[in-house]
Amino acid sequence: MFYLTKESLPIFLPLGFIGIYRWFWFFVKILAYVLYKPRKPRRRPRYTPSRDVTILIPTIDSGDEIRIAVRTWLKSDPFEIIFITTPGAQPALEQLAREVDPLYQKIRVITIAKPNKRNQMVAGVNHVKTPITVFCDDDVIWPETMLTWMLAPFEDKLMGGVGTSQRVLPQHKNMTIWEILAAFRISLRNIEITATTYIDGGVCCLSGRTAAYRTCMLRDPDFQWSFTHEYWLGKYHQHSGDDKFLTRWVHSHNWRTYIQACPEAELSSTFKDNWRFLKQLLRWTRNTWRSDWRSLFTERVIWQRHPFVAFTMLDKFFNPITLLAGPATVIWLLIRNSQEGEMPHWVIGVSYLVWLIVTRLIKYMPHFVRRPQDVLAVPIWLVFNIYFAIMKIYCLFTLHVTDWGTRDGADDGKGTGDEIEIFRPKWNEEWKQMGADETPTATTTTNGEMTTIVVPDDHIIPNNNNNNTNNTTTRAPTAPAVAHLRGAAPTLPKLPYEDRPWLITAASTSEPSINLSIMTDYSPTTKSGRSSDSQKTIAMSDSTGDDAGGERQHQHHQHPQQHQGRDSLWSNVQMASPPRR
Repeated sequence: MFYLTKESLPIFLPLGFIGIYRWFWFFVKILAYVLYKPRKPRRRPRYTPSRDVTILIPTIDSGDEIRIAVRTWLKSDPFEIIFITTPGAQPALEQLAREVDPLYQKIRVITIAKPNKRNQMVAGVNHVKTPITVFCDDDVIWPETMLTWMLAPFEDKLMGGVGTSQRVLPQHKNMTIWEILAAFRISLRNIEITATTYIDGGVCCLSGRTAAYRTCMLRDPDFQWSFTHEYWLGKYHQHSGDDKFLTRWVHSHNWRTYIQACPEAELSSTFKDNWRFLKQLLRWTRNTWRSDWRSLFTERVIWQRHPFVAFTMLDKFFNPITLLAGPATVIWLLIRNSQEGEMPHWVIGVSYLVWLIVTRLIKYMPHFVRRPQDVLAVPIWLVFNIYFAIMKIYCLFTLHVTDWGTRDGADDGKGTGDEIEIFRPKWNEEWKQMGADETPTATTTTNGEMTTIVVPDDHIIPNNNNNNTNNTTTRAPTAPAVAHLRGAAPTLPKLPYEDRPWLITAASTSEPSINLSIMTDYSPTTKSGRSSDSQKTIAMSDSTGDDAGGERQHQHHQHPQQHQGRDSLWSNVQMASPPRR
């Protein structure tokens, strides 16, 4: 602590070396926040909401705000909105769908047996037919321009996930003190994620309230299995923290992230307006401890790809110490001065309170510009910060608690048997009714063996005959995403689990088939700078027709970080480039 003292006017300046350190980095973030600019939509964009975006809403206990929220989503003109819920909540959501979408053109409701958000998200992904998937909470209000601006960063073919800035939507006419505390936290978070995006392109978390991802990344069976089978210390099943997992996956698989922090893409969301906000905070804090530990010390990719994000994560580990250091030091000075009589107690106390209030006014100025009346809540915020520091230490020693805590029924499905059905791709439901002979297909012949490949419209079927120098391609009309192998099925390597959801049996034949809808290039090609897209297809040749003993060659690009040691089905497939738009 520094002292500025005079005989007539003693002044106590509560600024130590820790304070100088923290304020230096805060002003770095403020500078980046000021210099940041969002990416604007192009006149002729690669993606448009009505053609390329599906919104997924996993929900089980939606409130009245969903009636307003769904109308704002529809104003953004997505291709489709899919609610994923449980059978008990299905009738209410279907009634809502009939109210806002009488012709059933935009909204669908699907169900899974047990409430589990991660399982609900995976089930929804496997119904998505568009290249971009947006996860959204059921109480989030969007501006009409939300999807248009969220799609702008996806012009970069390496972009994997896009988030937005946020603001608190009061549940009543006036904000409660709990909502004001949440608004303070959101204001500081907006500054942080905008700054990290500007400095190194990374972000600590793409918030689950609204985030957009490339569908091809979410269709990866490795992702879906890891996402639904994440454990802390190998035995505590992770139920919440889905957004932190998604962000880590994007970073560790060579995709890029971006935050669209602008009024055109700013969502409004409700928060708990009572003491249950503290239970939300418990869940968020535990998720942050667990996920940031994995990012920094287990995966460690973040250190190379986004060093400033890694620094902010590490800095948060010491937040409890720095938050409690100030009050503890002031108390120690008061005790010491009472014994030695160096400085009056009132000088230390008043100076410290004035310092806290002034610095908080500076830190949360973006919020006070919008809501100046919340200045009156600053003293309560100061007390709350001390509570939060103690709570964060408590969370560190209770990381084994993985329940939601605020979502009624959300933990009922945790720990139950796997629902293999959620992994079954259903983005083109016609395959259930059609057989190999009823479906328009593209057929290729390799050394006398016939392979029938069924792919969506505008996909390119490459010629797999390595002996043929004429590399012609064939376009197949719209059809189910199933490849029927006439003859012997390819030999599949042993996977860590027995059930393989990508293996299906067509309705008209007992022959094994492989669902191509999940066989995509799941991570970007860093060499050529070209990313994958959900329009990529896979060409398969029959195992009995291959040369040199029937061994297949892994033709698509290898990415050591994510593919090294991967023993799975797509080591036997061949990637084809997507058609140019």
